[in-house]
Amino acid sequence: MRTLGKSIYLPLTAAGLLTAASFGNALANDELTKLASDPKNWAMPTGDYANQRYSKLNQITKENVKDLQVKWTFSTGVLRGHEGGPLVIGDVMYVHAPFPNTVYALDLNNDGKILWKYEPKQDPNVIAIMCCDTVNRGVAYGDGKIILNQADTTVVALDAKTGKVVWSVKNAETDGSKGESGTAAPMVFKDKVLIGVSGAEYGVRGWIAAYNLKDGSLAWKGYSTGPDDATLMDPEKTTHLGKPVGKDSGINTWEGEQWKTGGGTTWGWFSYDPKLNLVYYGTGNPSTWNPVQRPGDNRWSMTIFARDADTGMAKWVYQMTPHDEWDYDGVNEMILVDGMDINGQKRDVLVHFDRNGFAYTMDRANGELLVAKKYDPTVNWATEVVMDPKSKEYGRPQVVAQYSTQQNGEDVNSTGICPAALGTKDQQPAAYSPKTGLFYVPTNHVCMDYEPYRVGYTAGQAYVGATVAMYPTPGSHGGMGNFIAWDAAKGEIVWSKPEQFSVWSGALATDGDVVFYGTLEGYIKAVDTEGKELYKFKTPSGIIGNINTFEHKGKQYVAVLSGVGGWAGIGLAGGLLGAEGAAAWQQAVAGQNAPTDQEKAISTAGLGAVGGYAALADYTTLGGQLTVFGLPD
Repeated sequence: MRTLGKSIYLPLTAAGLLTAASFGNALANDELTKLASDPKNWAMPTGDYANQRYSKLNQITKENVKDLQVKWTFSTGVLRGHEGGPLVIGDVMYVHAPFPNTVYALDLNNDGKILWKYEPKQDPNVIAIMCCDTVNRGVAYGDGKIILNQADTTVVALDAKTGKVVWSVKNAETDGSKGESGTAAPMVFKDKVLIGVSGAEYGVRGWIAAYNLKDGSLAWKGYSTGPDDATLMDPEKTTHLGKPVGKDSGINTWEGEQWKTGGGTTWGWFSYDPKLNLVYYGTGNPSTWNPVQRPGDNRWSMTIFARDADTGMAKWVYQMTPHDEWDYDGVNEMILVDGMDINGQKRDVLVHFDRNGFAYTMDRANGELLVAKKYDPTVNWATEVVMDPKSKEYGRPQVVAQYSTQQNGEDVNSTGICPAALGTKDQQPAAYSPKTGLFYVPTNHVCMDYEPYRVGYTAGQAYVGATVAMYPTPGSHGGMGNFIAWDAAKGEIVWSKPEQFSVWSGALATDGDVVFYGTLEGYIKAVDTEGKELYKFKTPSGIIGNINTFEHKGKQYVAVLSGVGGWAGIGLAGGLLGAEGAAAWQQAVAGQNAPTDQEKAISTAGLGAVGGYAALADYTTLGGQLTVFGLPD
């Protein structure tokens, strides 16, 4: 079924908006690169191709950030989780919302007046198959178009000046009957737009697709699993830790034809190295969550891919968590840094903070593993990643048997596993400052009990096969999150700032020596580069959006979407948790009462997150608002 949409629009008076409608496709990327290199704009969902989330703007400093004021706000009209953040191009801001994925163009010259509004018409049944809230992580810009990845997997190109549909295409291979959905932000590179897919909890076989920016036609498509012609791998030229992957590597570590429902979905972030012409991204968990049912390494789920941007051919891959037993999706962002000093040698690297609790520093040209260390010391499911290239275990995490979720080939209830399934960090992106050489990372400080059970595959039905309960890391600071500074060359935490709840927002680093992040209670916070808190302001709802900054008429602003939800906030966003249930579960966790059946059901709802984050109901409630901050006039 083709999705229809409507838009209302007004003549565009914002003279600062640049378009490339009259440009050839060869120039579209030149225009986007120019826009992104101007710190006055925020022209890509990740800020730039390197995913550094760093701004050269420096009007807001560690001395004056305490004076920030709310300059204006805008309601999205949607009460679900608001991930991602707005784009700013010239005098126009583009704001997105969760399902139904409304997009607004706001005139920065006229108090955020709505220039146009696009409101997709989607089948609401897609809500039921969206794993962890109805989130959307943002829109992209390129060639005079705003690109939207809708929940029902329809990819729409809107005229940036009017909001009219230029083209649309269905990214899913079915009408949604297999459980495919769309949550990730697109990425425009050269004359193409890159799109992933969600739905591993329904047995969706993951892929990324590159569509031609001009008309939406398919340029190439690469699967996470399957034969070489589907994964776009050359068995002799594509490498894994320096060795050829061999023929049909996306099949031969699966039992039978399990790769066809093997997961490895691609709902995270993308980065791009123009010099190498490589696109980088990660794949998610294998299906099902029950590891006993899918013996083998389950390649290429849980994997970093480096693909040629023009052809999609994989140059190298690295599987972080072979035969995943914990739902440690590998989709988190890849941050690119040039000339990092690794043991006295300058390397152009990729840095990745994985859900599994390890931070990886890799040579991004050939996939050489340089550093792999825990970025939360309480991670216990594995002791280390083997770094000796001569070892048969090279690059593999060393699993602690106690925290394996299968014992002697059988399903067991494994307890005290750290981190929980939502990882030491989920998709909320970190930031990198070239001034300090440090990464600023939002993290979760959460553990879990995990009990697999046997499940059969039926197209369009949940294919999870595990019951999970989450809770704060025992014996630690009592909170569920930390905001940390990380040295990726050494693999060391430089400083760590504890938070009551997981830090589920994307970070922002600036040339003013200020780093911003948001909290699940709803605070936007500013710290200096040593972790000292300088400013905080409580927005109307919990922040799971990504903070960004822009300049308009000579003044720097900071913007963030607030609206509690996502996996950590699904209990509130999905109406799964009432105040009485929250209080009862908290008492049970504290050991004051034995948990009832109802409380156990609360603890495992929302794929385990509802019980763990029950106390959120005491601090925030649903909302959907953009808040823009600036210094006093």
